[in-house]
Amino acid sequence: MQTLDQLLGIKYPVIVAPMFLISNTKMVKEALDAGVTAAFPALNYRTDKELREAIADIKAHSDKPFGVNLIVNKSNTKYKAQLKTLLELKVGFIITSLGSPKEVIEHAHQAGVKVFCDVVDLKYAQKVESLGADGIIAVNNRAGGHLGSISPQELIKQLKENCSIPIISAGGISSGAQIKEAMEWGAAGVQVGTIFIACEEAEISEDYKQAMVDYGEKDIILSTKLSGSALTVINTPYVQEIGTKKNLLEWLLRKNKWLKKYIKMLIMVKGMKKIEKAAFSATYKNVWVAGPSIENVHSIRPIRAIIEELVRDL
Repeated sequence: MQTLDQLLGIKYPVIVAPMFLISNTKMVKEALDAGVTAAFPALNYRTDKELREAIADIKAHSDKPFGVNLIVNKSNTKYKAQLKTLLELKVGFIITSLGSPKEVIEHAHQAGVKVFCDVVDLKYAQKVESLGADGIIAVNNRAGGHLGSISPQELIKQLKENCSIPIISAGGISSGAQIKEAMEWGAAGVQVGTIFIACEEAEISEDYKQAMVDYGEKDIILSTKLSGSALTVINTPYVQEIGTKKNLLEWLLRKNKWLKKYIKMLIMVKGMKKIEKAAFSATYKNVWVAGPSIENVHSIRPIRAIIEELVRDL
């Protein structure tokens, strides 16, 4: 079976993970120049024009393949338009998340675009393989953000024994030794996110980047405040203050858009700051997503330096 570098024609079997509100064209271009590949979420760009400009910018810089992460369920109202753009501009690969990749795989293969699918267990891995996926992004219980429930070794083992397409291990990677270990278990390559959050090129707050340096693995906890589903965040004083579980008001507002509109109006008129803080304060700007690999982030550096250290011993 091909390794990821053989499959994509790159030097090292590494994908810099698509990270919501973090990944950008500068990071992707630096990754391609350093011999790995990278992806960004389509939803990091608000309009089709911005998405097209981002893809064109990267393609003008490098002929190496890069990817775009596409949310394929009903929550992404831009899905159809985004898919059309990705296929028209022929990105190197699409990473599908949160839904059936059936339509993406069918259309992508007609356009000569590869499709890798996020999975957290064997059942879904077998499903996407039957649909024709080119590879599996095996999201384990060491991943940052939305994570799986199975350890890296066990998940790779299960998939290797039962699937015949390349497995890309996602979660818990911060060194070349860990990449080698994952590939010894049967992975074709790895996807790495957390250690790149504190790169100079990321257009996030300096406080977020510094938190990546100041906090460690013991400070990573699960929260449902941001998306309703559990994801890993840094346990900052702010997170401790607002809590990690949705309160009743947040639950009601997520269920009822009409109610949300009028509660916002009430808050504005009455100046009810306590309610406003309880219901609307948790955003990706002040609740910071990261995984356990934060333990190995010791400084804010150029992404090229982080990659070079990661692949040095491969």
